[in-house]
Order: sequence, then C-alpha cells, then structure tokens
Amino acid sequence: MTVIQKKTDNPVAHLTDEDIENLGQELDVIREQVIASRGEADAAYIRKVIDAQRKLELASRGVLLLSLFPPAWLVGTTGLAFSKILENMEIGHNVMHGQWDWMRDPKIHSTTWEWDNASPSDLWKHSHNELHHTYTNVVGRDNDLGYGIMRVDEDQRWHPFYLAQPVWNFLNACFFQYGIAAYDLELGKNLRAGRRDDPEFRRQAKSVLTKIRKHATRDYVLHPLLSGPSALTTLSANATANLARNLWTHSVIMCGHFPEGVETFEKTSIEGETRGEWYLRQMLGSANISGSPFLHLMTGNLSFQVEHHLFPDLPSNRYQEIAPKVQELFERYGLSYTTGPLPKQVASAWKKVFRLSLPNDFVTKSVSKVGRVRRTGPATLTRLVRREPDAPESSAA
Repeated sequence: MTVIQKKTDNPVAHLTDEDIENLGQELDVIREQVIASRGEADAAYIRKVIDAQRKLELASRGVLLLSLFPPAWLVGTTGLAFSKILENMEIGHNVMHGQWDWMRDPKIHSTTWEWDNASPSDLWKHSHNELHHTYTNVVGRDNDLGYGIMRVDEDQRWHPFYLAQPVWNFLNACFFQYGIAAYDLELGKNLRAGRRDDPEFRRQAKSVLTKIRKHATRDYVLHPLLSGPSALTTLSANATANLARNLWTHSVIMCGHFPEGVETFEKTSIEGETRGEWYLRQMLGSANISGSPFLHLMTGNLSFQVEHHLFPDLPSNRYQEIAPKVQELFERYGLSYTTGPLPKQVASAWKKVFRLSLPNDFVTKSVSKVGRVRRTGPATLTRLVRREPDAPESSAA
C-alpha cells in the first residue's frame, strides 16, 4: 500500500473529471431515495434493537448474581458481552452519527445520547464524525489511521519504534475503549505540547476520568458486591465481557480501513476536493465484511463500511439494501469493491500491521542476501533462486 497519488498504476487514472462528478450525482440519487423513504419501519427497528439490548443486559446481570456456578457465569458473561457490543456498535455509534435524528425523539438523538464507553460522546463525535469522516484515509490528517502508534503506509518514514507496532496494536485491541478515550482526548499530542494546564484540556480530561470511574464502579465494584458470594466470579465475568467487546470492536474497525486493497491519500490531494472526489475517496478508502444478517447486526452494520462512509447519517439498517446499488456503480466505473469474510479481512489487516512494522526494503534485502548465499551451490539451484545475468531464458525453467 502506498498513497494513491504515488502509485505507478493509479486505480482511478481511467476516470475523467466528468466521470467523477457523474458518479457523485448517482450516489446523491441513492442517498435521496433513502431519505425520502425513511419512516415508521426504520423507527421501529432502532427502538426494537435498543429494547432488546437493554433486556439482554438486565437478564445477563441477573444471571451473574449466581455466577459462582459455571453455567451461570458462561451464560451471563456471553449475554453481557453481546449486549455491550450491541450498545456500542449498532446503537451508540449510529445514534451519535445522527442516523436517527430525523425521528425527533430526544431519547434517541445524537445530541443527547451517551454511550457505554470510556470516551464521552462529545469528544468521540469530534474525533470520529468531524475528523475521521472528513479526512478518511488521508495520511497525516486522518488520525484513525494507526491511532498515532502505528505506521500504516510505505510513504511514512520508518523508525525502530514501529518494530513493536504488532504489540501496540494487540494491547490497543485488549483495552480499546480506553485507547479510544486517550485518542479522542489527543492525550499524547497535548502532553507533548505542554498543555497539561490548558483549561479546555483539563475539562476534557476530567470528563474522561469521571466516565471511566463511573463505569469501573458499576462493573468492578457495584455489581460484584450485589452478587454476594459470587462477587469474584461476577467481577471476572464483567472483565471478560469488556475484553470481548474491546477485541470485537477493534477487529471490526480494523477491517473497515486497513485490509489490503484499501487506498490512502496525500494531504494535498484533498485541496479543492469536489463532492464527487470526496465520494470517490470514501469508496476507495473503505472495505466491507461479508457475512450473515447477525454478523451485520453485531458489527453495527459497519460490515458495510463502504456504504457507511458514503452515507454516514443514513439509518444503518438500510446499508444492506443499498449495497448492491453501490457495488454496481463500482463495477460500472471500473473500481475495486474491497470485501471479504471476517477472518480474511482481519488477517489481511494484521498482515499489513506486521509488514509495515519493518522497513520497506527489508524483504527485498533478505531475499537478495539468500540469493547471494545460495550461489555457492549448484548452478541449477542458483538459477531457480536468482537467475544469472548471462543465463539464457530457457535455462530459468
């Protein structure tokens, strides 16, 4: 992967300016069709999901009162993990995108929703809605690319620090909600700039710590104490559910922008960007996950990341409906629609994490060194590994 502007084989070179603007207009039509058809069925969907999530959490916490018994621990932990994933992905993430604001329901509105996550909603909406969705996959502008701790493009200068980025990424996955809170707070940047005493930074840091303390008290003090003799097992169940939620959300988000086939862009490429060009960048900078309706629900329909980035404020339950129309546009305009099963996309993203932890020419130099060593062996083997300059073409076989 390298920024699209520096590729020798640019995947959009065949498109004219007129093509790009026509593409944008066709996507606008798809958007308007969904907006015009939003109605009671969509409102009933999100209300049903919220109701189911709350009942699942309540039931799971009730079962965990008896978590001293292994079957109760397993059932309660599984249910709690699913409820936390649902709340974060299909509900919190999408409500705070304003996908349900058209309902005019103050209980399900982007301005009032506070999710079950360490990062306060106002901080998250700024870093995610305003920055990430505006500067999608623009190296140096979209901080979601590597979260400031990973090298995500060959054009980024390599430093020995990046050798450990698989470790940083794994730790970030395990404690993802806290990593996102620190990221939304721009903790590293503010501390390096000496802004510890800045009033706004202190206010934001206080809100993060207050929320972390509230959630920790609920999951690691209050509910374990309510379990009486099952206190320790309930504590472990809550920790396990939070870990499962963190690993799942991290994997889904990694699949949306990191697998092979997803493009990145230079800072200067978005200067004077048109509506059509913005759409095109979202199409090329995102990747989908194929799977069942249940998988789509548990990913918050971010398994349709391409459609989500094109239309972040449309109801998530409509992404599967419009995906074939979007895919048809990809095909008609000669673009690559990046998608695949969850295991494949996760593996692809992690492969990139490992590959970019090394210098760009590391593999090339290693192969070259092996070739030089093996030339001391038989000539036939030498030609298989590295063809001699004076060897005829036929001898390569």
